[in-house]
Amino acid sequence: MPASTTAPAAQPPPSTSSAPRDITLAFGGDVHFSGRTLSLLDNPQTAFGRIGPVLSRADLAFVNLETAVTERGTPEPKEFHFRAPASAYAAVKAAGIDAVSIANNHTLDYGQTGLADTLDYARQSGIPALGGGPVEQAYQPWITEVRGTRIAVVALSHVDELWQSWEATDTRPGLAMLRNPLRALAAVRQARAQADVVVVMLHWGPEYQECPTAELKTLAAQLIEAGADLLVGGHQHLLLGAGWQGKAYVAYGMGNFLWWRNDALSNDTGVLWVTIRDRKVAAASLVPAYIDRATGQPYPVDGEAAARIMEEQKRLRACAGLAEHPGN
Repeated sequence: MPASTTAPAAQPPPSTSSAPRDITLAFGGDVHFSGRTLSLLDNPQTAFGRIGPVLSRADLAFVNLETAVTERGTPEPKEFHFRAPASAYAAVKAAGIDAVSIANNHTLDYGQTGLADTLDYARQSGIPALGGGPVEQAYQPWITEVRGTRIAVVALSHVDELWQSWEATDTRPGLAMLRNPLRALAAVRQARAQADVVVVMLHWGPEYQECPTAELKTLAAQLIEAGADLLVGGHQHLLLGAGWQGKAYVAYGMGNFLWWRNDALSNDTGVLWVTIRDRKVAAASLVPAYIDRATGQPYPVDGEAAARIMEEQKRLRACAGLAEHPGN
């Protein structure tokens, strides 16, 4: 796949005059500012490149910020460590992203000091960082209202590496963990009681595995039963299957998005574009994109490249056990 395309860029579906109250949500995958993407912060206003206008068109846009935002701290006992300067939030804001999930396996790469800085810089920038902090904050649904519809977002990690020492507890800050199902499902039920539409952003599943495990399918069913209308996953480094499970929409994995190194297995990505109508998820589709091998920035694609990515996601919908259309 070339680093650029001469075909016109794919765009989100246009709004229609017959549905003036439609609300749009956009979700990208996992974001790092390290390696080849660190220098993008020399100009935060352009860090996300050509995908920025796509995200900015949505009423609300989200990504998983998979890094500690700190220049301090001590590395945790693990293989990969990521951190970024505070300007990471300026880049996120400039791309039209309204909130980020930090419930992932890198936010505490530099310990409690790194977590504290990540939260402090988020507050200073005005970007909500979801799924981390003191236990009440970590599991607290983020709720906002758009044109009379209340939307709640819960962010959860299910990655097992160091999860017990990274979990937010009554005695220490940390991350909201799906591996604590009592607290995690309670957070989704709380969101359901307070909002019209409930989104759960998830960091879960085996890396580089195309099809969700039986455990993930069970967890998805439990989250939907607790009140989730939309599940958006990440961590697997692949763009996975997406579709309907009853009246809920499930995107098991959004893949890498703005990414620190060239991934030999997949540079396919995209923006999940969700339409909310009459206070429920009415439609969802993918704006296909590809990660530039030089800069690490995702860019929208069209033509053959888009068709290939869409066909691949359709193929993976089957093993995810999801439907093309909503059911009862």
